[in-house]
Amino acid sequence: MRDRHASRAARRDREFEAFVAGAAGRLLHTATLLTAEAPDGNPRARRLLTLSLARTYACWDRLRGEDPYDHTRQHLATRFARGAWHHHGVLGRFRPHPAGPLAPLTPQERLILVLRLYEGVAEEQTAALLGLSEDRVRAVCHRATSVLLHRARGPAPSVTAAKAVPS
Repeated sequence: MRDRHASRAARRDREFEAFVAGAAGRLLHTATLLTAEAPDGNPRARRLLTLSLARTYACWDRLRGEDPYDHTRQHLATRFARGAWHHHGVLGRFRPHPAGPLAPLTPQERLILVLRLYEGVAEEQTAALLGLSEDRVRAVCHRATSVLLHRARGPAPSVTAAKAVPS
């Protein structure tokens, strides 16, 4: 009996390691986009991913046909949303230090934009996951896209007059 449990645990560990080997890079990128950190300095994203993977590992035997990537991504998204709400009072007001490409967006805008455009999650699934209406998800996604596409740029560099070349 003990051997059977040990072999089942070893198989579980191998399956989970294979999953992490294949999915961790993309999930880390997703977490980095959510936290708006720079890709080379992303401690919040790494912590978010670690906690999400730990949750997936704890539920591994109960997934039974459920996609482990989807399960981890859902936990990543809800944990990010809860953390943004808890640590910053209101999901829409916190602005991180401008490091990542999505830094100009609010946490809610980043979450919806990343789920919809980077992860390819359907509008109705995103709405259900976040407890929002589909219309709200659509509006936030459009606003976030608009902010990124039409963000204010700094002043143009000054042009100095070309020096005359002596003949």
